[in-house]
Amino acid sequence: MCDYSLHAVKTRPAEVGETLITTTFRGTSTRGFASEREPAVAVCMRPGTELAFADDVRYDNRWIWTRTTDWRVGKFNQIAPEVPDRHHDAIEFPDGSHVLVTQLCHGQRATVLQLPFIEGERPAKPAEARPAEFMVIG
Repeated sequence: MCDYSLHAVKTRPAEVGETLITTTFRGTSTRGFASEREPAVAVCMRPGTELAFADDVRYDNRWIWTRTTDWRVGKFNQIAPEVPDRHHDAIEFPDGSHVLVTQLCHGQRATVLQLPFIEGERPAKPAEARPAEFMVIG
């Protein structure tokens, strides 16, 4: 999912193992996640997507000062999705606290660790494994 204010931006779903960067999308004042290869494409996540940040998470309220959490892992979630015309996308940390994605400081890197399981959805097939090599000692 992507926040309501990114509906005019090209989007794609997140993939396990990819590294994303926090950015502000052109033509909006909304921050979100993008791939460095495709900085103009918003990478959307379903609630429950697990992320690992390269450093402690930094965020602001569009003021001069930034704050830093003591966390490098979090889960994508939504806050008050029933309230229209506001930002809902957030990162939930292990202590239960939340930071809106649009408040994340620009340029932070996060790796997608795991996508949530959706009932009835088939898991992606694992990549072809190379056959094991054996050495015969005689």
